[in-house]
Amino acid sequence: MNTRYPDWQQHKVYWPHAEFSQFVEDGGYSWHVQGIAGPADTAPICLLIHGTGASTHSWRDVMPLLAQHYRVIAVDLPGHGFTRPNMSRRVSLPGMAASLQALLDHLSITPDIITAHSAGSAIALEMMITAQRDIPLIGFTPALKPFPGIAAELFPQLAKMLFTNPFMSIIFSRMARGVGQTEKFLAKATGSTIDRAGLDQYAILFGHSGHCDGALRMMANWRLDHLQKKLPQLSAPIMLVHAANDTAIPPQSVIDAAEPIKNCTLKSLENLGHLAHEEAPQLAVDIITEFADKHIKA
Repeated sequence: MNTRYPDWQQHKVYWPHAEFSQFVEDGGYSWHVQGIAGPADTAPICLLIHGTGASTHSWRDVMPLLAQHYRVIAVDLPGHGFTRPNMSRRVSLPGMAASLQALLDHLSITPDIITAHSAGSAIALEMMITAQRDIPLIGFTPALKPFPGIAAELFPQLAKMLFTNPFMSIIFSRMARGVGQTEKFLAKATGSTIDRAGLDQYAILFGHSGHCDGALRMMANWRLDHLQKKLPQLSAPIMLVHAANDTAIPPQSVIDAAEPIKNCTLKSLENLGHLAHEEAPQLAVDIITEFADKHIKA
């Protein structure tokens, strides 16, 4: 057994919504996909895209609430969760967007609305621009701007250093196995306080060096400059949601990212952090459904 990666057979017993999981072979990946049927076969499709270092579990409490209104699809991004990486593919923003679009085409799925978190918002926008599809999008605490100040230079270099040293992901995963370490890390990195189930699921992921390596590979190749230049091309209705306690993405960064987008609205959340949709899933679903009611075509 390859212990670098989370083993589905071991963890499916208690993984959120495992009964709706399947593995789909496409584009050199074995994708972990979760799909929950909506109230009717004709219900709109809502695609959920998680952020760096997460997986479908990030939507654990959002999915059943959304399924009261929509057919819900969530995927583990390449190198995350139970979707193993393809070492022959560079996990750049355009590359991940193209791979996800290819998966959707393979499944004959065209979302009616996309809900994304953090870096997942950038993937969604890149996918929409490249495929020239106007799909309403909600981005929770979206990572759409390059890191400010000195971090703009230091962070990519640090990510590259970690990526080129294979032992760093192993060291990080071993540290994450310590009692309370995942909780401390998430609180500092996100400003969010999430439930015990979520903490335990992150601890499982962070405790496997393969998942950590997938997140590091993603960060090492993350470039937003080209996406920034293409944002004025978007015409679909978009809502960007920022949270007051977010320690990962400053609210001003979200405000600045919204400026070049033609049909974009902003929403602020008080007393929540970067994982706002995990802290307050009902609030997140209320925001999604209200937005969708206005913008999904009948």
